[in-house]
Amino acid sequence: MSVLEFFMIAVGLSMDAFAVAICKGLSLPKIRWKYAWITGIYFGGFQAGMPFLGYLLGVRFQNLISSVDHWIAFFLLGIIGGNMILESRKEAEKLDISFGVMTMLPLAVATSIDALAVGVSFAFLQVDILPAVCLIGGVTFLFSLAGIWIGHIFGAKYKARAEIAGGIILILMGGKILLEHLGILG
Repeated sequence: MSVLEFFMIAVGLSMDAFAVAICKGLSLPKIRWKYAWITGIYFGGFQAGMPFLGYLLGVRFQNLISSVDHWIAFFLLGIIGGNMILESRKEAEKLDISFGVMTMLPLAVATSIDALAVGVSFAFLQVDILPAVCLIGGVTFLFSLAGIWIGHIFGAKYKARAEIAGGIILILMGGKILLEHLGILG
């Protein structure tokens, strides 16, 4: 996989965190760097950690399913992307103003579950995991910082668009992986 492909996956994965960061930004009466950094660290950290965990799990079972690994990657990315698109159609949840551990930890886990599945796909594709998870975490960190500010300034009207864009990117990447392994794409 190329750096551009990893970047596109990182952008796609970061869209859930970006959308939640926008909502958190909406809840702020006054914007502070502290809140943006807390959000970025939680979301970026979990978006980096979950694919690493998924990769470790995938490597463990790689020998058992290596003949269908491209199909697994295709279906995982397709399901994750489709779910993101479906969630963009739902009404926004009311988020509280808290940035404490009891609020941020469940949000970070919830927004990074899809990254766990992507990590499993990375194991099947024999990806160099450390640069990949650093890129995913870094992109998510930056998108989360931006999300807090955008949410505070512009409101919720871009949340659904961000989730749709992320979902489409992941579906397209899954399709590309499948087509490459089937020999249709070079």
